[in-house]
Amino acid sequence: MNFKKILLYLTPVFILPSVVHAHLIGGYGIGSGLTHPLFGLDHLLAMVAVGVISTQLGGRAIWQVPSTFVGFMILGGALAMMGLGLPAVETGIALSVLVLGTFIAVSRKLPEWLAYACVGLFAVFHGHAHGTEMPSIAQPALYALGFVLSTAMLHISGVLIGLYAKKTQIASTLLRFAGAGVATIGLLFLVGVI
Repeated sequence: MNFKKILLYLTPVFILPSVVHAHLIGGYGIGSGLTHPLFGLDHLLAMVAVGVISTQLGGRAIWQVPSTFVGFMILGGALAMMGLGLPAVETGIALSVLVLGTFIAVSRKLPEWLAYACVGLFAVFHGHAHGTEMPSIAQPALYALGFVLSTAMLHISGVLIGLYAKKTQIASTLLRFAGAGVATIGLLFLVGVI
């Protein structure tokens, strides 16, 4: 399938209304930043998936893929805080859950460039969503620090899950089913069921 066909098939997804959980941020400081990623299902699933995908690639990707996500998430947050808009942010976040879950379910070693491109792009959407609301939070710098630390810990959790899954065929199979479940949740985000 060529790129034009893929783009044609994905076009309706980008014109859907914003359907992912609203990113309403409450509280303040580092504590709120640490806990927020744990309670947003879209962020939680995408962050763990990034860690798992990094283990599917192996080698340096185990730390480089999650680091790429964190770096581009910070960039997305900074762009939002500077007032630079980004179209279809919530759709991009929903797609991140769908695509990353699909990568896990397929369980094939992706071309590294594709993994980095997807992770970087999706990270900008995640960062932008939270960066948009961050100026309204008391102690936004501490909130951002907590958010970044919590995101990194979710990546590490995904790495540990991925490494464990490589030890046995049963665990690997279960991880593929879990990836399919994550992708299904991403699809439900896109169509507005969740």
